[in-house]
Amino acid sequence: MQSVSAKSILIPNKYPSGWFGIKYTMNLYRGCDIQCIYCDSRSERYGIDDFHNVTVKTNALELLRKELATKRSRESTIGTGSMSDPYTLMERKLQMTRRALEIIAEFRFPVHITTKSDLILRDLDILQHLSRKYASVAVSITTADDELARKLEPHAPSSTERFKTLAELEKIGVVTSMTMMPILPFLEDQSENIDRLVEKAAAAGVKHIIAVFGVTLRDRQRDYFFRKLDEGFPGLSERYKRKFGNAYECRSEREDELMIRFHEVCSRNGISTRMPSYQMPVSNAVQMSLFDE
Repeated sequence: MQSVSAKSILIPNKYPSGWFGIKYTMNLYRGCDIQCIYCDSRSERYGIDDFHNVTVKTNALELLRKELATKRSRESTIGTGSMSDPYTLMERKLQMTRRALEIIAEFRFPVHITTKSDLILRDLDILQHLSRKYASVAVSITTADDELARKLEPHAPSSTERFKTLAELEKIGVVTSMTMMPILPFLEDQSENIDRLVEKAAAAGVKHIIAVFGVTLRDRQRDYFFRKLDEGFPGLSERYKRKFGNAYECRSEREDELMIRFHEVCSRNGISTRMPSYQMPVSNAVQMSLFDE
């Protein structure tokens, strides 16, 4: 683990409606030790050279308190989890995310968290308090097969554990979502996998699922992904190269078929396929699931 001093901690989002209504993005860590083999944050554009080494922003909590105090409106959603998982393995010791949530609760801002980690259950007390205003959590799950998940996301809890996490969050009034992204071509883009994911989400009380049937690949992210495919799935990287070349968007060849099936099974289970936000009540979002395009 390394440390760095940050100049600011809340980054304005130009398009809040595009991702869970997040107005300000907060990243307390740089890099991520969960080490998903497909992670886009390895790309050169983000400037994180040693993505496997976690860097903590030592002055982040001080900055957060200072910056929240300057906001006139308390209606803007603070989001975390875009560049690295806020419940990275180092969080167990450092508790930066927990303390940040306490500060956000103190200032009464709505919050959204994206994570793969069941460590978030440690903070149920704070999340329950935050939910009096608004607390939303999206857990990323792309396969119902625990063994496959272990290969793709080496240091994340199993998919089974993540579904249990969603169920616990739903019980305390947190708005729960599942992000099915990326659904990797040739590995996860089977109808059976989509059905199982949605049905398990429904059993956990999930009200929203966002899905992407493909993966984005660029520069060193692509190189890392192909190396890991060679290790775990011999021959698959060559299949990717033949199919997609150097394309940024690598969409499943079954994308249209899977999207139709996804919407059908979500509708059948009363799950919305639109992102919830503080501005859009949960009841309305679920009601609209039958009419999603």
